[in-house]
Order: sequence, then structure tokens, then C-alpha cells
Amino acid sequence: MAKSTAAQRLKPRKAPVQRRSAQTVEAVLEAAARILETQGLVACTTNAVAERAGVSIGSLYQYFPNRDALTVALIERETAQLVVDIETAALVESSRGCVQTMVHAAVAHQMRRPALARVIDFEERRLPLGQRNQRLADLVHGVLTSALTEKRDAPQLSDAGLVAHDLLAIVHGMVDAAGQRDERDAAALEVRVMRAVDGYVAQSQWVGGDTAG
Repeated sequence: MAKSTAAQRLKPRKAPVQRRSAQTVEAVLEAAARILETQGLVACTTNAVAERAGVSIGSLYQYFPNRDALTVALIERETAQLVVDIETAALVESSRGCVQTMVHAAVAHQMRRPALARVIDFEERRLPLGQRNQRLADLVHGVLTSALTEKRDAPQLSDAGLVAHDLLAIVHGMVDAAGQRDERDAAALEVRVMRAVDGYVAQSQWVGGDTAG
């Protein structure tokens, strides 16, 4: 019951139907994003967001019952492009090309709005978003496993699923750490991440019936 109640608190009251209401919701989400980027989480109250968006607090509450529900909607908005990019990566024919496209997507997601990405990373850990986060992780892991097993030039691995999990940890760790350091050179970060990925994959391949290394 407690989990169900918590989940309900994170849902919007209603979805915008008309163009005007959609514009209102977008203005609210962007106002929240701007406050998080410039002033941090403490300053991001529903009153502050409504004022920044130029709407009444009543209009905000028509869609979002509380700040956490607003934050979840913002997380979904910011993650949407990453999901599209991962699904696009799945269409790349070569194994390494697919992996590199996924790395590019992860770096771009972090670098697009670095300050906002850092706050969202924190909020994703704080809020009870286990099922939502697991769905995204399953999508990424599935595409990565397919790249390591089904694509042209796929490496010979004894356990591609495990390697995929390790690669996710490597990419996630390096990209998040770069975000915490406020790195802004996306190209240089992508090169470093791919160096780590290539090295791990190379050391994980079968050689003469045993793993390399």
C-alpha cells in the first residue's frame, strides 16, 4: 500500500490535451529546469516554478500535485531523447558502431545540459523510480547485448550479457564522474570512454578456448 501511494504521488494529475495546456506544461517544466540549473534543488519550489513559468500556482497544481511529480515529469522529458538515441543505435549494423553510438548518446545526454543532468542524477536516486529506471536499464542492456552477439564484427564472448552489464557500469561511471567534474569537452570524453570500452571487450574475448589476458 505504501509503495502504491508513493507511486501515485509521482504521477501528474492529468495530461495536457489542448495545445494551450501543452504549452503551459512545457513552460512549467522548462521553468523547473532553469531553476534547478541556476539555483539548485532547494530553490525549486512549486511557487518558484509557477512564478518563473508565468502561471498561477493553481494552474501548476492542475497538472502536478507536488514538486516530486513535477520532477519526475522533467526527468521523463530529459530522458526521452536518450531513449530515441538508444533505439537509433540499435539500427547500426556493426557491433562497435552500435556501441559507439550508444556511448555518444550517453555523453550527449550528460553534456546537453550538464548542471541539470547532475541534479536529475541525484533525483533519480532519491525518488522511488525503481521500475522506471529498470525499464530504461533493460532497454540499454538489451541493445548492448544484441550489439555484442548479433551484429557484424561482434566479438567472441563467453558471457555477452555479463560483459554488457560491465560496459554499462563503465560508461555510466565515467560519464557521471565527468559530469560531477563539470567537464564540457564531449568529444574528448567520448574518446576516453571508448578506449575503456574497447579495452574491456578485447580482454573479454575468447582466445583458444580461454579468455584473453
